[in-house]
Amino acid sequence: MNIQKKTLPEGQAQAGARDVYILIVEDEALLAKAIAKRFRKEGYLCEIAGSLAAAKGQVDRAQPDLILLDMRLPDGSGLDFLAALRERDPADIPVVVMTAYGELEDAVAALKLKALDYLKKPVDLDELLVIIEKALKQVEVRRSLDYSRQRDGRALESVRLIGKSPPIVHLREQIERVGRISARADGAPPTVLILGETGCGKDLAAKLLHLASARRDRPFVHVDCATLPKDLIEAELFGHEKGAFTSAHTARTGLIVAAEDGTVFLNEIAELPLELQSKLLTVLERRAVRQVGSSRERKVPAWFIAATNRNLEEMVKQERFRADLFYRLKVLTLTMPPLRERGDDVILLARHFAGQTAQRYGLPEPELTPDLIESMCRYPWPGNVRELAHLVERAVLLSDGQKLTRSAMNLEGGQVTPHPSNASDALQDMTLEAAECQLIKQALERAQGNVSEAARRLGVTRMALRYRMQKHDISADDRG
Repeated sequence: MNIQKKTLPEGQAQAGARDVYILIVEDEALLAKAIAKRFRKEGYLCEIAGSLAAAKGQVDRAQPDLILLDMRLPDGSGLDFLAALRERDPADIPVVVMTAYGELEDAVAALKLKALDYLKKPVDLDELLVIIEKALKQVEVRRSLDYSRQRDGRALESVRLIGKSPPIVHLREQIERVGRISARADGAPPTVLILGETGCGKDLAAKLLHLASARRDRPFVHVDCATLPKDLIEAELFGHEKGAFTSAHTARTGLIVAAEDGTVFLNEIAELPLELQSKLLTVLERRAVRQVGSSRERKVPAWFIAATNRNLEEMVKQERFRADLFYRLKVLTLTMPPLRERGDDVILLARHFAGQTAQRYGLPEPELTPDLIESMCRYPWPGNVRELAHLVERAVLLSDGQKLTRSAMNLEGGQVTPHPSNASDALQDMTLEAAECQLIKQALERAQGNVSEAARRLGVTRMALRYRMQKHDISADDRG
């Protein structure tokens, strides 16, 4: 569970705690202490509030992961506190209520205010613990379903692919076609592999595929294989049972299961450890997953989309990526074009990012000057669309006027490649060997040092390119 760090009283953050903070709002001191003692024994972090005023102060200071709320308190009704809590931001703090005998109407009213569950007094601590763990599991699943939205900060519906260049028009058509195919699929749609350099928008293509499919109203779960902790990646992806390993104090639903019948986007799939690639292949083949520490399989109806900026074929040859998983993933393949191959799309994108930034910060929308447009069209954009977005945002924020110039974008000192129309001028003073050397280095730069990809771009075999690289004493790291 992705829990923010809490500021708790000294002595609360005991060793082995699972960093789940529970606020107990109960005025009966003996009962409150007994509950807190039991929760702390299970590894939870706890605070006790004996009144609604104290509870409000503690919520303001450190948002709990769950509130255990009594319905009758010295300074008011727990229902009033719950109603006020639901008007707060955030308004989704999970609440379990405790009611005395004959207060069933209060429990029903609390459930209408989105309380997760209720328990009658006198409280059985074992039953209470089961209810709390069940409530936390429900919250965990709900947060998992919002995984990708937390990364984006935007609703999926606002996603669009900007550009009029032939590669983007073709890509847009492919996305729509794959979306129609997935809608007609009897069962799980075919897996999709998205290839492309860093920063060219592979995650955007995955979201557009999801929106183009019949699953657009289902969860979209974005899993970044490169950032998941190496020692937790298996539990994050596939889930685990309580006690499966030392720190597994509760059962956890994996992100694959949390996606339900939506879409799982496995970004940077090449970073998945070899030992887990086999397990992922089993999931894709059997359409079922077995959580760590469990003997029971759960069905997986989700659609799988993967993406990478690596050359998986080369990794397969080097035995760094499983060949069977590679072929299972690349049933359908989309390739994101780099920004330098998209022509005037760079101008459309720059204007889009400039307008976005200006609107976000309440600034006038700037105009792109001719010298900036010329520089942007000549610049190679090694960081692709992501680099353009960051440079435009910085330029808009630091610009004094209503125009963006080449100096504001800081492209004057950057690496600039000859414009295609001026290519003959750039080559006119070169010898044949020098021109060949330059072309090889540029191809290696565009292929990020991958010799096979550079050979494909130059229209020669890998062996032929290796021969020319040796002839000119060029290594895969010699780019530019």
